[in-house]
Amino acid sequence: MDYSEFLRTAEDFVFAEDQPEKADIIFVPGNGFPQMAERAAQLYKEGYAPYILPSGRYSITLWKFVGVQSHQEIYDGEYETEWEFLKSVLMKNGVPEEAILREDQATFTYENAIYSRQVTDRAGIQVNKAILCCKTYHARRSLMYYQILYPEAKILVCPACPDGITRENWRETEVGVEAVTGEIDRIVKQFCLMLGDKGR
Repeated sequence: MDYSEFLRTAEDFVFAEDQPEKADIIFVPGNGFPQMAERAAQLYKEGYAPYILPSGRYSITLWKFVGVQSHQEIYDGEYETEWEFLKSVLMKNGVPEEAILREDQATFTYENAIYSRQVTDRAGIQVNKAILCCKTYHARRSLMYYQILYPEAKILVCPACPDGITRENWRETEVGVEAVTGEIDRIVKQFCLMLGDKGR
C-alpha cells in the first residue's frame, strides 16, 4: 500500500456516509452546531423516521454547554444543555415537540449512545434501523459507539458539515488534517482501552 492509497483508506474509514432509508428513529449526538439537527429535521419531514433523539448535557471538558457555534442569529436562546439547544433547532425547523425524545445527561459520545439506548428501551421503541446525524469526520466514531449499544440494528450515517471539513478537502488545511488524524487517534485509543483483546 502506498501513501496515496493509505490516505484514501483512512478517509473512507473516517467519513462514513449512507443514503437514508426508512428507519425507526434518528439519533443526533450532542454538540453546539445546529447543522446536524437541521439535517435530522429535514429527514424527519421527508418521512424517514417518526422520532428524533438528540442527546447531550454538556462538554465533559468544560462542564457546561459550549454555546451555539454557528447561526447564532437564528438560534439565539439561552441553553443549559446540548439537548435543550438541539430540541430548539429541531422545533424551529418544523419538528413537532411530541416527536422529540429527551436525553440530557450525556457528556461524551459513548454516553450519547449509552443513554440513548436507555431512553428507547424505556419508551418501548424497537430500533431495527436508525439514522445517525453527526459531524462528517466524527461519523465513524459515532457509528461505532451507537453500534455497540444497538448491535441488532442497522445504523445509517447521514452526516452534516458545519465547519467545512469534508472527505474531499480535509488534506488541504492543517485544521482538516488535525481533525481527521485526531479522530483516528481517538478511535484507536478509546476502543483499545474499552474493548482490549475483544477487538481482535
